[in-house]
Amino acid sequence: MKTKLKPLEISGLTIKVPIIQGGMGVRVSVASLASAVAECGAAGTIASVGLPPDNEENRRDVPKSCREYLRREIRLAKKMSSGVIGVNIMVALSNYEDMVRATVEEKSDFIISGAGLPLRLPEYTEGSDIKLIPIISSVRGMEVIAKTWKRRYNVLPDAFIVEGPLSGGHIGGYPIEKLKTGKVIRLEDTMIEIIEAVKEYEKIKGEKIPVIAAGGVFDGKDLAKFIKLGAGGVQMGTRFVATDECSVAEAYKDLYVRSESSDIVFIQSPVGMPAKAIKTKFVEDVLRGERKPIRCAYKCLRTCNPAEAPFCIAKALIDAVEGDMDNALVFAGSRVGEVKKIVPVKELIEEIVTEAEKELSL
Repeated sequence: MKTKLKPLEISGLTIKVPIIQGGMGVRVSVASLASAVAECGAAGTIASVGLPPDNEENRRDVPKSCREYLRREIRLAKKMSSGVIGVNIMVALSNYEDMVRATVEEKSDFIISGAGLPLRLPEYTEGSDIKLIPIISSVRGMEVIAKTWKRRYNVLPDAFIVEGPLSGGHIGGYPIEKLKTGKVIRLEDTMIEIIEAVKEYEKIKGEKIPVIAAGGVFDGKDLAKFIKLGAGGVQMGTRFVATDECSVAEAYKDLYVRSESSDIVFIQSPVGMPAKAIKTKFVEDVLRGERKPIRCAYKCLRTCNPAEAPFCIAKALIDAVEGDMDNALVFAGSRVGEVKKIVPVKELIEEIVTEAEKELSL
């Protein structure tokens, strides 16, 4: 689509509409959604985690099936769109290196990496021109990554995504008890600090390192607000769930439309981080301390101990996308209560862009 907004430039990669669709697992952000977003000129993102169906054949070699299903999704997305397509790969994955290397081999445009500090990411992408975008929540996290990459590999990140406390799913950098109080630093304040701190590394790199806002970004007014602060663009997740092209079950989308802000709760995830979800029967059981039986064919998360974990997060997220809402873990951002209808991706992006242009008087 045409827009007067300044494109998001990431080391020579041009994203015409400065919006990155968040990589939401399990099986929320796959080829159907990512390609639809990319076709509108924004950046589509595939979430690499939990893609293969849980069957006997795939359980024989879980790393192989994960790798091959990721390849299929990337190829399908690129077949469906000539736009910008990338992959979100969590550092916490046991097969992190394998998924990164497969993403590079499939010539994806970028890798977004969080749920831990991606300190070895450049090692696995050496020799490629894929754009590397860590997710951070503080200046300290940014500097640890930048200094480590520069010292070990003589490279710097191509961009940073700054994730604030209003984001859905796993939230790094914030203790769960503090998140529950709501007394955490605003994303706007964190963005200002990081944009200023990144300037030192831009001098070393010799080019702009865009800082991208994420977490609670809901509409065109938010996009305009962060552009005014100096952001290169925004990442949005929750809004893209309630779209025609998102492949989750209709019951999942309906839960988004029905939910209010009071339905949002925090749980401690087996990933080792707090996570924000919509209240369901499953979540209420977990919050009461009920342990759900775990049948683990493959330890997909480095940080998960199946013998002690209160539930299998992969199964709960898969049950959600398949529409089994009684057993579902449904992640969502703090502003899910403002989602009122399911719309096509094109309509959503046009609405956001039009509103942002109006706010910026373009």
